[in-house]
Amino acid sequence: MRLAPPGPALALVATLILGAGSLQAATPASAAAPDDTCLACHSDKDAKGSTGKSIAVDPSKYAKSVHGESKLACTACHADVSEKKIPHPEKLKPVDCGTCHDKPVAEYKDTVHGKARKGGSTAAAACVDCHGTHDILRSKDPASRTNHANLEATCATCHGKEAVKGAKMPGGAVASQFHDSIHGKALAGAARSAAPTCTNCHGAHSIRAKDDEKSRVNRAAIPDTCGSCHTKQRQQYGQGKHGKLRQEGNLGTPGCTDCHSAHRIQSPATPAFKAQVIAECGTCHAKYMETYRETFHGQVTNLGYVSVATCASCHGAHDIRPASDPGSTVSPQNRPATCMKCHKGATVSFAGWDPHANKHDADRNPVYYYMAFFMKWLLVGVFTFFGLHSVLWLYRSLRALKEKAR
Repeated sequence: MRLAPPGPALALVATLILGAGSLQAATPASAAAPDDTCLACHSDKDAKGSTGKSIAVDPSKYAKSVHGESKLACTACHADVSEKKIPHPEKLKPVDCGTCHDKPVAEYKDTVHGKARKGGSTAAAACVDCHGTHDILRSKDPASRTNHANLEATCATCHGKEAVKGAKMPGGAVASQFHDSIHGKALAGAARSAAPTCTNCHGAHSIRAKDDEKSRVNRAAIPDTCGSCHTKQRQQYGQGKHGKLRQEGNLGTPGCTDCHSAHRIQSPATPAFKAQVIAECGTCHAKYMETYRETFHGQVTNLGYVSVATCASCHGAHDIRPASDPGSTVSPQNRPATCMKCHKGATVSFAGWDPHANKHDADRNPVYYYMAFFMKWLLVGVFTFFGLHSVLWLYRSLRALKEKAR
């Protein structure tokens, strides 16, 4: 049986064992290519370094990667390795992706991940954590870790846990919160190409902490970040009272995430959201929330039903304006039309009823104040009188039973 000529990998082994003289007799005249030389050892799937970590490289996967398609040699990334000096040292210098990808690496250095790495943290994500190592694919490839449809899973490798390598993750397991949100459900459904994922809000290589003024998720930037998709709502918000206060520099006024949250965003059409968002309004408008809860509308919504008017039903959702603004849905001229959305045929007199009447404020509604005052003391008087009457009646009954027993 005739044996096939030895390949480059076998040639390398022969070199290491027999020396250069034997190699000349066992190999073709041409020397082994650098990648073939590296794969002589690293193509072994069981290959491990001194620390026990795998150093194996799958040749087929590398060939299909963006670097493999570009015919990029191993030494282009592992610059301190030479095929003329094999075996190479056990510990090599970290790969510098900035040699080719200077702009993304420059952006990364100033991000929350880059700063954490510079500070000595090994838990913060580096290039390989998101892109991979020898199997890097273009983002347009459906199998790529950085493909739009796969980014949630990629980010979840860290942000799907409460802690990584002993370091507590900011916000906890936010990936699971996102997965159950309206955006996460859309990303997993038919609208995955249009649904936002992590990088739409946080950026790709320029991810910054929310307290960084340049961050896309900084409190001041949130309306514009959300408005990049929700353009109509962004325009309405800018025309409303909250948006105008933001434009004046008052960051204490509510923005998108104050009402909708950051990662737990639910559909505003669901009853659960409508019932919950009332409480969000109450975090700022506590006085009005208290008076609203005393009305029929408030008492019904407090039970979990949203078949009656909520805050947004009267005031609007994004274009919220004060009653003194002619464009407000609760201005005197627009209030009848607002009430008629639920109460067909509502008159001006009907719409004139105070939806936030305060029984503790005599100046706002004196009739309501004194009627509530009267009813309170009437109840106190009735219960006091009949309570005393019952006690005396009990005493008389017990005395009668005692006399009868004698």
